[in-house]
Amino acid sequence: MQTIRALGELREAIAAWDGARVALVPTMGALHAGHMALVEAARRPGTKVVASIFVNPRQFGAGEDLSRYPRKEMADLRMLNEAGCDLVWLPGADDMYPAGFATNVSVSGVSAGFDGAARPGHFDGVATVVAKLLNQVRPHAAYFGEKDYQQLAVVRRMAADLDLGVEIVGVPTQREDDGLALSSRNVYLDDDERARAVALPRALGIAARAIARGGDVGGALDDARTTLIAAGFAVDYVALADAETLDADPAPDRPRRLLAAARMGQTRLIDNIAVE
Repeated sequence: MQTIRALGELREAIAAWDGARVALVPTMGALHAGHMALVEAARRPGTKVVASIFVNPRQFGAGEDLSRYPRKEMADLRMLNEAGCDLVWLPGADDMYPAGFATNVSVSGVSAGFDGAARPGHFDGVATVVAKLLNQVRPHAAYFGEKDYQQLAVVRRMAADLDLGVEIVGVPTQREDDGLALSSRNVYLDDDERARAVALPRALGIAARAIARGGDVGGALDDARTTLIAAGFAVDYVALADAETLDADPAPDRPRRLLAAARMGQTRLIDNIAVE
């Protein structure tokens, strides 16, 4: 596995693959089994897998956890090597945002509500760094986890709008045995918070089943919020949305997604589930 920190070397290494299919797995490090599922999905015969590790300051707002976001470079490299990754791209801040950098990529519509409303500017930071990574690596496909569902929708919209010619692949959320979605931020939870955090996927599952059976949407969402508050969460949102556009008033005959964000102590968790 190659480990590269300079853009010129990255371009040379990819060029040496002589036109092979390239798949990109963008990450912010602190890797876990969810990230490894992305690498596994990207590994196909004849495909070279590039994983990037970059903690992107532009997607953290004031007072968020940029300074304490977990950084585990050596452990991450071991995991990627064992998973069969071909190359790890480790850009520095100067590679992403050199002196005089003045461009911002903004995707309207799908970025407006939910985390876009709760974290102003977050998805501009996501879209900007992903656009940079796609231009640096120039992959045929890029793989993102469905756990960050709104992020996936933003990236898909951006790639389509800008004619980037890259396939954006969503990979199902990976979960612990009790259902909690894998996240790098789960390490912030103490034992008691971790035990109570399982209320999030359970509440979403109950609400999704009720809605799928034709039950009252508002009542199902209210019940989910009540369950989360009783478990000790401070709820940002629990909402039903169109699975593609993230319209908050989806038609019943369209694919729908139930999305939630809530804080357990100082840790903000997000999750989502399809409504069949």
